[in-house]
Amino acid sequence: MEHELQIAYTNQGLPAHRWGGFGRSEQGRVREMETGNILAKDPKPRKDRIVCCIGDIHGYIIKLRNLWSNLESLIDPCDFEHALIIFLGDYCDRGPSAREVIDFLISLPSKYPNQSHVFLCGNHELAFAAFVGVLPAPADGSDFSATWGEYGGSEEREGWYRGDGYEKMHLQGRMWGGEMKGTECKGSIYDAAPTFESYCVPHGSGDLMKAVPDEHKKFLANLVWVHEEDDVSIETEEGIKHCKLIAVHGGLEKGKGVEEQLRFLKARDTRMPKVEALSGRKNVWDIPEGLTEYPTILVSGHHGILHIEGLRLIIDEGGGRENNPLAAIVLPSRKIVRDTDVLVK
Repeated sequence: MEHELQIAYTNQGLPAHRWGGFGRSEQGRVREMETGNILAKDPKPRKDRIVCCIGDIHGYIIKLRNLWSNLESLIDPCDFEHALIIFLGDYCDRGPSAREVIDFLISLPSKYPNQSHVFLCGNHELAFAAFVGVLPAPADGSDFSATWGEYGGSEEREGWYRGDGYEKMHLQGRMWGGEMKGTECKGSIYDAAPTFESYCVPHGSGDLMKAVPDEHKKFLANLVWVHEEDDVSIETEEGIKHCKLIAVHGGLEKGKGVEEQLRFLKARDTRMPKVEALSGRKNVWDIPEGLTEYPTILVSGHHGILHIEGLRLIIDEGGGRENNPLAAIVLPSRKIVRDTDVLVK
């Protein structure tokens, strides 16, 4: 049976449990080959590639810098130099330094040229991109205004944006730049005010479209909605297992074909008013049945909790809350690393 873990939070916002992963054994490791039922021993045992999956940052640049420093200190330098780093989305909103976070992310490929970096789109970036006009246009040629209708009854309550350019804006952009009055939201339902302020623009101002640098717009425009890897190693109670990996911000929906969902996400189909794989909750929590035929790691952020159950990894211990840590999981060891870890040099 796969190891199961869920970290919940007490009323004080502290993790109820701490966990660092399994011990490992390399002896007798076999790799399952996708050629019939053959199990072949690796001719030469190879070192498993390090994969780091980093949870939702939400504008907290100091947390991100501290977490990155801890990862760099804990992982063997050669392994870190060639690691695959997957950022699970939600880089903006709630925290005060979205602009600096994006600057940090953009700088990584030049600073660490031998690493591979994957930047997933979160529901917050989809909305940010929609507001500043860099969301991919619907492939069928329809207008973004067609996304409003299903949720039109919420426009007044959620204070959707009605400033310059709103007529051609996707629903999520209007919600992101709107104003939720009489609530504890930071500006809008997305808590977007700190992101506006990080670009020195008041919340809800169309001036943000000009204030966001072209380099940041390009970053937002190029974010992927899903990422797949064919061979990622992960430690289990039975030893090392070689799996496929799918990374998506929220998860994959129950009751829908996996291949159909993957095609939709790869195409970044913006006809839909809401992308469930980026913003769903209970409906994207579990590994869908279509992924059980071959061992597949499904890793996400989004859910405001650290939850590890078998091959389902949800890495969002921070949840955009100021006093909660920013966490990452390191594979194959499953070690959890936090920005708050105090390392002994």
